[in-house]
Amino acid sequence: MMLTGYEVVRQKRQVNGMRRKDRERSAEFGFSVIDESDFGTLAVLDNSDIPYAVPLSIARKGSELYFHAAKSGTKNSLLTDDTHVRVVFVGRSRVPDVLPAPKIREAILAGKAPSLFTTTFRSAIVTGTIRAVSDAGEKREALRLISEKYTPEYMAYFDEAFASGEAMTAVCRIQIDTVTAKEKA
Repeated sequence: MMLTGYEVVRQKRQVNGMRRKDRERSAEFGFSVIDESDFGTLAVLDNSDIPYAVPLSIARKGSELYFHAAKSGTKNSLLTDDTHVRVVFVGRSRVPDVLPAPKIREAILAGKAPSLFTTTFRSAIVTGTIRAVSDAGEKREALRLISEKYTPEYMAYFDEAFASGEAMTAVCRIQIDTVTAKEKA
């Protein structure tokens, strides 16, 4: 049986797992990173097998991710039904205040530079398959979910906004196959 590139990567990932086991977190942790993240970066291969990546405003419901898009353009043409995708989410990324500035030279001379030049973060990586949402009810609920995440203060206007923009808005659903999570605290 010949495996696609996606299946080979998936099998290898399942066998090898995460290199830094001390930073590996649960799927539930990964879902919390997704829910807290301002955006996720979706990656897919284009028609020339060149990676195409785009940041998106994504909302999650269970094991499904939703985002909206225009009905035309590069992204839309690449995301046909059953396309395999990967989405990366990063949250709470920052450079920690490890030492006061006057102590930095001392730490470098003592061989501790790597601990000074680092970041802390939480991340989740999703692999899955994409589908265009064609059911009107699911489309409305997906857009409501996205709006509740990103613009909760304007939900009183959701019905009007939906009515005026629905015809020109595409909605996609990613069925999550795997989610891995990592944290460097």
